[in-house]
Amino acid sequence: MEERAPVPPPHPAQTVTEHVGYRLKRASAALRGAMDGALRDHGLTVPQYSCLELLDERPGLSNADLARGTFVTRQSANVVLRGLREAGLISREDAADHGRSLPFQLTAAGEERLHAARSSVYAVEERMVANIAPGRLADLLADLDSMAAALGT
Repeated sequence: MEERAPVPPPHPAQTVTEHVGYRLKRASAALRGAMDGALRDHGLTVPQYSCLELLDERPGLSNADLARGTFVTRQSANVVLRGLREAGLISREDAADHGRSLPFQLTAAGEERLHAARSSVYAVEERMVANIAPGRLADLLADLDSMAAALGT
């Protein structure tokens, strides 16, 4: 077996748990678990909640827009959107004004469910950032945006 030269870490780290990617994944998994629990009480999944939030902010988004905005594949978005439609939380035009995409919008029931769920999700985020000094939060957000931009998203 050939001897391999050690690969230097991207920054000083003694173990894998000291890498930025590991810490981001750990925080992401913790956030997802907390949101899953909070949304379960509202009969929603995280992707469903994300779709409702996006449609509240920008009514008329297409399936492709919602897939991109919720970080799922188009196929997964189809499943999420079908569930939301069957639950009466979103509706879709029968025909598009232009192009081929049919826009979605929240129904009154969707607005109600979103409003009820939002306070639970915001409580999770509040807990998540509670130990971050208020003056550091803007820098953290900028750093996260910078990391995403460095990777091309």
